Amino acid sequence: MSNRKINWYKYAAPANFYPLAGKMIPVFAVLTALLFIAGLYVGFFVAPTDFQQGESYRIIFIHVPAAWMGMFLYVLMAVYAGIGWAFNARLASMMATAISTTGAIFTLISLVTGSLWGRPAWGVWWVWDARLTSTLILMFLYIGFISLQSSIDDPRRADRAGAVLALVGVINVPIIYFSVQWWNSLHQGATITARSFKMAPSMLAAMLILLAACWMYAITVVLVRVRYIIRERERESPWLAEAVA
Repeated sequence: MSNRKINWYKYAAPANFYPLAGKMIPVFAVLTALLFIAGLYVGFFVAPTDFQQGESYRIIFIHVPAAWMGMFLYVLMAVYAGIGWAFNARLASMMATAISTTGAIFTLISLVTGSLWGRPAWGVWWVWDARLTSTLILMFLYIGFISLQSSIDDPRRADRAGAVLALVGVINVPIIYFSVQWWNSLHQGATITARSFKMAPSMLAAMLILLAACWMYAITVVLVRVRYIIRERERESPWLAEAVA
């Protein structure tokens, strides 16, 4: 048996991470497709009809994973942005930039599907309750991060400015999560808790499979995007010409 250990720190350099990301993308892409097929099949053909909301409840299999991903990816974006700012880590800042677009898309999906679900469930498309409003603010934070970075020509200055906004905006994530407990809200409380699952097993299975599918999709798209960002920022580097050739 070999005692050689993998030096993971070397992949913090764009030159080393670029080819590794290229190898990982097909793996995560295949997992994304398989998990989405399995999750949508269980959610729409195996899970039973809800006795209160009928068939319309099935939109939660898209809405809930998208909402979770919007929050998780914002925190992850802020962590990468903070690391890049604090340690002048170029790849970390590039990862934050790559994550921002994917997080914004998931947040938009959660808002749109939430409105589609709200109409039959509450009788209205939109209400200014705490969770909806704080999720909309999350969308604006993503847009602000993307717009701020795009408006600054110098990548390092853009990364620092984006990191400040991302870190300040993190406070909104726990507000979204706990909003149904802190304020009156049309949203129901947590369906999945640490002590019990208030869902049929097939419903829970569909939710978790589709959440995993969303994670695999996010990883795939972020890796594709970060490779593009590396090519843009490192286009003058000799190693890139060899890697692309």
